[in-house]
Amino acid sequence: MKITLDIPDKLAQSDGFTQTDWLREIAIALFQQELIILGTASKIAGMHQIEFQALLSDRGLCVHYDLADYQADITSLRENHWR
Repeated sequence: MKITLDIPDKLAQSDGFTQTDWLREIAIALFQQELIILGTASKIAGMHQIEFQALLSDRGLCVHYDLADYQADITSLRENHWR
């Protein structure tokens, strides 16, 4: 498996590029390459899903969310007795 990381120059050249930054970049790459879903990506990144979606938006990336994703979310909510 090959995973490509596209790290913004300002981050890659920063002396303060932390483990958290790496995890976020890995999560973005895996999500963008459709190897993981949004929930998994946000967990890897250590962020709430809404924060992760905002990060994707800041990078000009789209959230891949189709009917199957919606149905999986509904099933998960029902199984977890969400109201």
